[in-house]
Amino acid sequence: MNFFDERAKDWDADPQKVERARMTADAIRKAIPLSRNMSALEYGCGTGLLSFALQADLGEITLADTSTGMLAALAEKIRASGVENFRPLRLDLTVAPLPAQRFDLIYSLMTLHHIPNTADILQKFHALLKPGGFLLAADLDKEDGTFHAKPSGEAHLGFERGALKTKAAASGFENIQFTTAYIIRKETDAGEKSFPVFLMSAQKNR
Repeated sequence: MNFFDERAKDWDADPQKVERARMTADAIRKAIPLSRNMSALEYGCGTGLLSFALQADLGEITLADTSTGMLAALAEKIRASGVENFRPLRLDLTVAPLPAQRFDLIYSLMTLHHIPNTADILQKFHALLKPGGFLLAADLDKEDGTFHAKPSGEAHLGFERGALKTKAAASGFENIQFTTAYIIRKETDAGEKSFPVFLMSAQKNR
């Protein structure tokens, strides 16, 4: 059982995670026009906090994750809520072939820093989008290694926005913009610190 399988049952009990998802959903709404005609993929969905915040704004949403524990918690939430436009999917794009479906929108929250090859996953996101589709990726600004008190499979200590923009452009994305979606405040060995979470919006050329 990995870190995220173990944390799945109490993930939603953290009010800051719930607030982070809500604020990121608000930032996504401000970044691009959403519609019930849009098909979406959330990659690294966890328990679905972000997708539940966006559920009423979109059409069918595929919620993908590599953690069976997170997907089990998500399935229970879907049953309890009666949401009908969610489709959970166990998917690891670092090793699995691309699904056949293509999407109008792909979004993620605090997922990129767990994926070693950023350029590769950006290229796969680009391939999974329909022409004119959007990528919205929220993650940590570059940090000094104090964000994670315990190892949780992180491959990067956040991202420098300019470097990430360069990689996104090299993957074929255009209209790449950054905003700050949320600021995480947490206790570290050096006291309370603030960790900004950016939202990168990018579009696949029509």
